Amino acid sequence: MLALDIKHLNKKYANFELNDVSFQLEKGYIMGFIGANGAGKTTTIKSVLNMVRPDSGEVRILGRNMAEQEIALKQEIGYTFGGIDYYTRSKIKKLTDVIKAFYKNWDDAAYTRYMRKFKVDENKKVSELSTGMRVKYSLALALSHGAKLLLLDEPTSGLDPVARDELLDIFQELVMDGEISILFSTHITSDLEKCADYITFIADGTIIRSSEKDAFMEAYRLLNGSESELSQVKDKLISYKVNSFGFTGLIRSEDFNPSCGLKAAVPSLEEIMIYFAKKEDAAHV
Repeated sequence: MLALDIKHLNKKYANFELNDVSFQLEKGYIMGFIGANGAGKTTTIKSVLNMVRPDSGEVRILGRNMAEQEIALKQEIGYTFGGIDYYTRSKIKKLTDVIKAFYKNWDDAAYTRYMRKFKVDENKKVSELSTGMRVKYSLALALSHGAKLLLLDEPTSGLDPVARDELLDIFQELVMDGEISILFSTHITSDLEKCADYITFIADGTIIRSSEKDAFMEAYRLLNGSESELSQVKDKLISYKVNSFGFTGLIRSEDFNPSCGLKAAVPSLEEIMIYFAKKEDAAHV
């Protein structure tokens, strides 16, 4: 069963547009949603939640149409945009009492369990929580009303490496029983190399590729060679850099001929993003 099915999503602004965005997330998995800042990650997530009204396209969550069943489906969605930034002077306990009234499946026992597990003190004010604790509180809220799909927009942004690692372990634990699915938007690609099952890459409002993580990385090669060898592959490269040692460039695996003699390696997610960004920069010159 698909936890999330996005088909042909379009949204046009004066200086930006989502262009025919389509991808799917299977139930019980973590999908990393990557792209540079401004690539369209947040707009896509807000479109999924109907916080932004798409010009066209369809979003189905757990097999049901979001536009037709928004109120019912939001009972089964948990989302966080990098933490809690409202009612910061209120105590957590008071804020929870307000929020839980909106969810018919709220489970006080589950809430207590997750708050204890995440070590969040509900007697503190929101302003007293660290960035990581705010994200954990958001997760506790989502899981306490039985959310089956978690939409997390930059949840690890601003966290130190230890706090990030702890959150990634939590994400992996959550999907283990196959009931919860996570769409995890971030530009910190090293996080996804640890915890994601699938990767969807968006650049300039367009989906570049969406696939299983290892297959995603295997779809590209990072080439190294002398400057004189650049002419062999220059026309096929997505983009490249020239330095005192020669050149380094990104190419699609299907366009690479191993017999050409150039050194080739599987790139990291970060390297893929960087070279696509260079391509965009060149296009706008």
